[in-house]
Amino acid sequence: MKVICSSEESLYRPEAVRWRQRMEMMKPVGETIILLPCSMKKPYSNSKSHQIFRKVTRSFQELIVTSPFGICPRELENTFPIQSYDVSTTGSWSESEINETGKLIKKYCGDKKVIAHLHGGYLDSCEAYMDDFILTCKNGKPTSPDSMYNLRIELKNHQKINMRQKVLNELRSIAMYQFGQKAYDFIPDNVKTSGRYHKKIMVNGTQIALLNKDYGLYRLNLAGGEILKDLGVNIVEIDFNLETNTVFAPGIKKADHNIIPSDEVVVVKDNTVVGVGKAVLTGKEMEECGNGIGVKIKHRLKNQ
Repeated sequence: MKVICSSEESLYRPEAVRWRQRMEMMKPVGETIILLPCSMKKPYSNSKSHQIFRKVTRSFQELIVTSPFGICPRELENTFPIQSYDVSTTGSWSESEINETGKLIKKYCGDKKVIAHLHGGYLDSCEAYMDDFILTCKNGKPTSPDSMYNLRIELKNHQKINMRQKVLNELRSIAMYQFGQKAYDFIPDNVKTSGRYHKKIMVNGTQIALLNKDYGLYRLNLAGGEILKDLGVNIVEIDFNLETNTVFAPGIKKADHNIIPSDEVVVVKDNTVVGVGKAVLTGKEMEECGNGIGVKIKHRLKNQ
């Protein structure tokens, strides 16, 4: 589904506001961050410009600068809605766009070394909030041979990131974006993945979730529901035996008020995870509605 962002007012679309709020939780890996401009084609890695960038940047922390979403760490580029928004890339930014993006750049980068391979409004956002960075883009053309030479030579002075670190950071960043700050602990150090496209997320031989690459989000298994329950995230409490794949609102005792429609949720009865599925209503609506479907179940405990 395309998210159309055609004017400055798109800064205030719910999807864009929520994305920027979640980006404030994200932490980079490694000692150096490379700031890159966004592209028309999504995910960014499919674009010609980012295929050129990635030949020299893939072993470092990459941060894509964009509007109206502000920033996108490379590891989140396949996540909805950043993987499907449509916006013109004129390079000319308003003061509001510069400020919203600049604040996120500053918070994300902290005291890390910053290489800005930027031009136009992208660079304006960086300059407005960052005091110390290295500019490698020449003549406003980031993919030119001269600019790429500058970037390649500069990166020889910086330490690359271990691949295992990158994998863990990606899995944890997706979990935090989807479930909030507490979900960093959803992914333990010994996690393993399998699958050529969609990724099974395995812990001690048990699948806790499936990473759906079409949306860049997790789909929970019961074991993953147990982890989220222990973290106190996206819990829906019921007072009846779950014998079908539908949870109606009247049977819901309590629900996390952070839940919004389409969120992955954990259905709990008497402190036992009895199902995991997708929210149809917000958490508050689940508690207040006298009819309607609250949760559509994907996996449920068979013997209750």
